[in-house]
Amino acid sequence: MVQDSFDIELNKSLCRSNAKLLFLNVMSNLSTTERDSHYNQLENMVVDELLRNINREDQTVPLAVERAIPQITRLVEAIVPRMRAGGRLFYMGAGTSGRLGIVDASECPPTFGVEHGLVVGLIAGGDAAIRKAVEFAEDDLEQGWLDLQAYHIGEQDVVIGIAASGRTPYVIGALKSCREKNILTGCITCNEHSAVAEACDLPVEVVVGPEFVTGSTRMKSGTAQKLVLNMISTAVMIQLGRVKGNKMVDMQLSNNKLIDRGTRMVMEQTGLSAADAENYLREHGSVRKAVDAFLNR
Repeated sequence: MVQDSFDIELNKSLCRSNAKLLFLNVMSNLSTTERDSHYNQLENMVVDELLRNINREDQTVPLAVERAIPQITRLVEAIVPRMRAGGRLFYMGAGTSGRLGIVDASECPPTFGVEHGLVVGLIAGGDAAIRKAVEFAEDDLEQGWLDLQAYHIGEQDVVIGIAASGRTPYVIGALKSCREKNILTGCITCNEHSAVAEACDLPVEVVVGPEFVTGSTRMKSGTAQKLVLNMISTAVMIQLGRVKGNKMVDMQLSNNKLIDRGTRMVMEQTGLSAADAENYLREHGSVRKAVDAFLNR
């Protein structure tokens, strides 16, 4: 009887140990972005506590981006010569990742005065998915490459896949097809050793850890992706000569605020009065052209 009790307890102990090992194995295989939040009982927190805890998590994101700067550097240094030779930059992703790419691409023409189509953002499900999620669009392994083909993509172009989880089929399929066609590829992901990183030439891995709301990659992961996109497009455009000093000398004059800003920039460079600087600016269409016209008069 004593032996039977001992055997039962031993079996229970072994079962508990095996269950713990299984749990640890499952957790170790979970991507970082899918792991359980550092916080629980969120519904019981008052608003101030929620906001402070979200902010505490957000403060870790720039440090994670800093650790990825060597990877970002390699990617930017590979993009610049291709764009100098006439290539384009493509971002592609699904959900939040796709929307962030579109935001960055759409801001390049007004900020740096480049033509629309030099930097292109693509999202799984097409433009309709910008405002409303398109179910299962990200699971199509072939559609990403089909979307790129519509732009007659070639070897001079660069494609960056954006996927917080690092396992989005829409992105992975496109990157693999690009590599087969000798098109340079990069990615921005928030998990290490992911499928999307394996599918590209120059991965950028920004590991931000578990989200405040478990699995909600629109939070820290999205913030990290936006920071990296800012760095890539800004560094590339500076390298391409689209900034002088620290000024956006090629920005589009698309509203009164930007005309006022441009006027001040022309005044600083030329010593002209506000009225004359604005006249030069409106006549020539950009700060760079206005200053050059004045200096070469």
